[in-house]
Amino acid sequence: MMSATAFAFVGAVFGILTVALGAFGAHALKNILDSYSQGIWDKAVFYQALHALLLLILPSLSSYLSPKDLNITGYLIILGILLFSGSLYILALSGKKYFGAITPIGGVAFIIGWSWLAYALFKAAYR
Repeated sequence: MMSATAFAFVGAVFGILTVALGAFGAHALKNILDSYSQGIWDKAVFYQALHALLLLILPSLSSYLSPKDLNITGYLIILGILLFSGSLYILALSGKKYFGAITPIGGVAFIIGWSWLAYALFKAAYR
């Protein structure tokens, strides 16, 4: 099990990578990727940034969440970043469409992670 602070640390690392990968895509890849692949890259960066922020705010919610709920939410969001954004980065660089088959699995991890968080906060609000 990870602590709330550990999830924030992972979120900060994903934040660093978001800026680096965004800059890499905008500058180093601008003449390499076609517009379709650039759009895929940008979508990966956006979802990574959004979910890195969620990991950063999880500690502020830890007084409302059980350790189990915190961990399930955090691990699902990390899994979503790795599978969703990760598969999109690989797809954009490789052009291999089969990597796109992994992306929805990451999307489902995001949806379940957000849903788990909403459920846990609902439980906390109506105890």
